Amino acid sequence: MTAEPIAAGTHASEYGAGYEEITDENGRVYRVGETDRDILGHSRKFMVYLPWIAMMAISVSEYAYGSAEDTLSSAHGWTQSNTFWILSVWVFFQAGIAFPAGWLREKGIMTARRAMSIGSFLCLLGFLALSHLSNVWLAIIGFGVIGGLGAGLVYSTCINMVGKWYPERKGGRTGFVNGGFAYGSLPFIFIFNYGFDTSNYHRVLDMIGAYVLVVVLVCAFFFKDPPKNWWPSDIDPLVTSGSGKSARSLTKNPPAVRQFTPKEAIRTGMLPLMWLSLVLTAGVSIFGISFQVDFAKEVGFGPLVAASSMGVMAVINGVGRAVVGWMSDIMGRKLSLVFVIVVLGLAQFGVIWAGDIRSEGLFLVFAFLSGFGGGAFYPMFAALTPDYFGENYNATNYGLVYSGKLISGLFGGGLGSMVVAAWGYNGAYALAGGISMVAAAVALLLKQPGRTGTV
Repeated sequence: MTAEPIAAGTHASEYGAGYEEITDENGRVYRVGETDRDILGHSRKFMVYLPWIAMMAISVSEYAYGSAEDTLSSAHGWTQSNTFWILSVWVFFQAGIAFPAGWLREKGIMTARRAMSIGSFLCLLGFLALSHLSNVWLAIIGFGVIGGLGAGLVYSTCINMVGKWYPERKGGRTGFVNGGFAYGSLPFIFIFNYGFDTSNYHRVLDMIGAYVLVVVLVCAFFFKDPPKNWWPSDIDPLVTSGSGKSARSLTKNPPAVRQFTPKEAIRTGMLPLMWLSLVLTAGVSIFGISFQVDFAKEVGFGPLVAASSMGVMAVINGVGRAVVGWMSDIMGRKLSLVFVIVVLGLAQFGVIWAGDIRSEGLFLVFAFLSGFGGGAFYPMFAALTPDYFGENYNATNYGLVYSGKLISGLFGGGLGSMVVAAWGYNGAYALAGGISMVAAAVALLLKQPGRTGTV
């Protein structure tokens, strides 16, 4: 069989289809001509569903941890402060691996499939450490450091995969995948509240570690990045007006004017602003995840309300990411980001009010709002980063932005416990609400580098 001739003006592709490189008025290059099926052998939708499944698998590490703390403390003889710092270290390393992992991927040293595979085994080791190591320092190393690195490898690979395959309409899909990181923990929240005690904690944690390993490994087998500058062949990258969904999204969220390297992105001033806003917002979100169940019990609400409030937070945290991602394709990424940060801040004051008047119903309502705001900002930053700086260096650029969670994990969990001890829950929640408003003000300063206006 002879190969089809390549049309003039096009380049030969290793995937069997010719491609052209189109340059827009800003000098940005788009590689068009190859379909997703040419590259993958199937629809790019798989690069949404598989990352989503993997994200649901690893969500138990962060979002269900708060529900397991009492049993872990009893089983291993840990204090409340010990358990909070274990989670804080986990968050630190989960966020910290994003930038080096992205750099390794973009240098071709580590493929997406390899990053996922390594991450799955590290997650297993983290749960085995949490199950079998009573020494708090060994648990910090095992679950906090090793488990955090594993979850971070999976998380960053999944998020960046979606942005690379959907450069024209990334908001809704990024939000959908990111949402799995929250509501995927729901079954485990109730397991930890009702079926997890000192008689079975070894078996439960070992089985969860094996579950994460298998699910992530299966998903990893199919992971593959598109070529640099790739753009869907059926969408004109130079047309940002019209009635189609992609055209409407590109009008509200135009592509980056060019591909910014990490150093160039930092010099624009916008990446540092994103980083600061994420630090503040994620700190408030992590604070809510860490303390909501304990606050509910402190106020006098029963275990069902405490567990349900965390379950509500996890579900809405995840669903809210998908909803706001879709909304951002219509309304614009920056406006949607500011909106969810303000909602998160107001919810902190609402939690105080519900606790003061001992209203279980209102407590669940504000848990709902806190979960919504406390998750939806993540896909906004994940989508804004390639919107502002392009897709070619997105793994490293978003790794830098997401590294703000390093700091957030410290003051949201460990330092949060100190504030609760000094000021009580009401003082801590009021401080969290104020921090959210500062984060929203910082987000208002964002604008796309190189483009006039306030996109």
